[in-house]
Amino acid sequence: MDACFSTQLIDGDGVFNVSGLENFMKEVKMGECGLSYAVVSIMGPQSSGKSTLLNHLFRTNFREMDAFKGRHTTKGIWMAKAHNIEPCTLVMDLEGTDGRERGEDDTAFEKQSALFALAVSDIVLINMWCHDIGREQAANKPLLKTVFQVMMRLFSPRKTTLLFVIRDKSKTPLENLEPILREDIQKIWDGVPKPHAHKETPLSEFFNVEVVALSSYEEKEELFKEQVASLRDRFQQSIAPGGLAGDRRGVVPASGFSFSSQQFWKVIKENKDLDLPAHKVMVATVRCEEIGNEKIASFTADEEWQQFEEAVQHDYVPGFGKKISNLLDRCLSEYDMEAIYFDEGVRTSKRHQLESKLLQLVNPAYQNLLDHLRTRTLEAFKESFDKSLEKEGFAVAARDCTKVFLEKFDKGSEDAAIQQVKWDPSKIKDKLKRDIEAHVASVRAKKLSELCSKYEGQLTKALAEPVEALLDSASEETWPAIRKLLQRETKSAVSGFESAMASFELDEVTQKELLSKLESHGKSVVESKAKEEAARVLIRMKDSRDADSMPRVWTGKEDIKAITKTARSASMKLLSTMAAIRLDEDGDNIENTLSLALVDTARPGTTDRSIQSFDPLASSSWERVPEEKTLITPVQCKSLWRQFKAETEYTVTQAIAAQEANKRNNNWLPPPWALAAMAILGFNEFMTLLKNPLYLGVIFVVFLVGKAMWVQLDIAKEFQNGFLPAVLSLSTKFVPTIMNILKRLADEGQRPAAPERQREMELQPKSTRNGSHSNVTSAGSSSITSSESGPEYSSPIAH
Repeated sequence: MDACFSTQLIDGDGVFNVSGLENFMKEVKMGECGLSYAVVSIMGPQSSGKSTLLNHLFRTNFREMDAFKGRHTTKGIWMAKAHNIEPCTLVMDLEGTDGRERGEDDTAFEKQSALFALAVSDIVLINMWCHDIGREQAANKPLLKTVFQVMMRLFSPRKTTLLFVIRDKSKTPLENLEPILREDIQKIWDGVPKPHAHKETPLSEFFNVEVVALSSYEEKEELFKEQVASLRDRFQQSIAPGGLAGDRRGVVPASGFSFSSQQFWKVIKENKDLDLPAHKVMVATVRCEEIGNEKIASFTADEEWQQFEEAVQHDYVPGFGKKISNLLDRCLSEYDMEAIYFDEGVRTSKRHQLESKLLQLVNPAYQNLLDHLRTRTLEAFKESFDKSLEKEGFAVAARDCTKVFLEKFDKGSEDAAIQQVKWDPSKIKDKLKRDIEAHVASVRAKKLSELCSKYEGQLTKALAEPVEALLDSASEETWPAIRKLLQRETKSAVSGFESAMASFELDEVTQKELLSKLESHGKSVVESKAKEEAARVLIRMKDSRDADSMPRVWTGKEDIKAITKTARSASMKLLSTMAAIRLDEDGDNIENTLSLALVDTARPGTTDRSIQSFDPLASSSWERVPEEKTLITPVQCKSLWRQFKAETEYTVTQAIAAQEANKRNNNWLPPPWALAAMAILGFNEFMTLLKNPLYLGVIFVVFLVGKAMWVQLDIAKEFQNGFLPAVLSLSTKFVPTIMNILKRLADEGQRPAAPERQREMELQPKSTRNGSHSNVTSAGSSSITSSESGPEYSSPIAH
């Protein structure tokens, strides 16, 4: 069942009931109707039964006239919701016209309420007596004339249905009464002055005119009710095509009806054609405005005000509020004295306007003053805060300084307050708070950043070199040692950092984030060093050192095969150590995988087909090792190992060649069997030499010449560089050396004989000098060094 709600829309004094209409809209749920609603109003003479008709027609509860006391009850405009009418229909009951209660003021409100009804209604019921048809002052004819004229000027045309309800119908048929009524309405329309835009506009463009007749309610109540029930059916679906308001235009959505109605009433009330002010009010209005404008001009030209206005542009002015309040008081007092004899209502209204304009002039200066106060307070806070940090903890200093300087701002804003108005400085104060908080946050961030950098630097220094040293001597214990070092140094740094942060009174989340960042930095240092060492792993795999960390020297007695095997096994362990970052204690099988793929498969006799058919290094990741912890992937390990073997094979070959050369250089005598053969086979020749001393002299001469050639050519040194280089070098120097010896002998024969010792001393420098030119180096990667047992060779084979 539909509930029936009602409210007074406009009271008898013409005051619009805004809150009442808003509540009414909520009760009838107008906001949900959209455009599906209709507005019906009724106007007519006082005590013509308008409320009674509406209550029977729409089942509303408007107050009706007391039939016994004859007291009129409807004042202003009332609104109710029609009961069980679809769509939602709002019904307005207007105060009757020609009422004796208002007297001469009746005409103005009558015009306003009628114009309002026509402006907001889709259907307007005009209640009239049957015996008034044809009379000049009946049927609201003067009212309709004024309303037609003003409505065209105020509002855009909308199709409103005028439903004339003829009450207490006589025996005259309606067919005879309706033409007379329509003719009267048309005459009113034709006689109304129209604007140029609507000069030729017909009445049907603005209104639909309908006529209905009802019997007397008192004499024929049952017939009256039957006729009303029939009329009620016409209001069902009234906005549908063919309905009473089926061709309406310019409908406001239901959610905007309240605001639209308020604006209509405002325009109607302010229209001079309908509500001209009294002459004295009009004069008071004009004159008071003039006085107000004069006082504003006087205030702006005041020298004292101009000085204040100029001063607050540059700095804070103490005592601003009191001095400006005095200036405003003086200006307003002058206005009161000049306007004292004008209408009180107008005078007070214009005084408020004057005060408002003066405060608008003062407000920019007031705002500038507060801005300067805020800036000055902020700068003083920064200076005091920096000094406090030298004595107190960060959080305590920030809290105390903030409290002190906000109180100083409050005192300054109180000094700037103006008596005539209560301006709220809270926005400026809030801005000061934000500035202070921003500065504190900035200093906190800077201090924390410096603190973080300090402990990160300490942690870096504590980890970088030890980690590099541990990785340089990579072994099975390398990563456990690094983990232990990282835990110890990180714990120490975190403990110091946590103590240093205590004065900041950080929240638990921020503190954990900073400590976590420091711990992450320690790990990043280790990971960075590990990546650097991993990039040099091939160089370290090829690096050859003996037990004393010196380059290995080959003497010809070492087992190169065993050394090579040991060195490659150590290189494989080095490669497995550097293959991944192991800061967690999670195990992995990298070493086993590399051993299986690189060492075991290289052993002679390894015939396991499953190993040969499946390559465990044919992958881009290690089992149980995350990608971010991988330094060298299996595929890269395989490539590095292949490159390592290729480069060390050449080194091994050089070592073997060095051993063989060492053996040859240390064995100048023939083998024992050759010496025995020479002794047996040369026995006869030896005996011949003993029997013939001349042969011994020849042999002695040949020995001396050979000895000289040996010394001059430095044959032993030449053959240390290899057989072929020695032969080539000796072949180029042989003939010049023979010629030099013969020349020296000829020179010696021409000079007096000299002792043998002198000759040897003369020959020695020459031999040394000639021998110095016979040094030829060979191209090779092995180097030869001298030792007591003969030449020695060094090689870069590892370990």
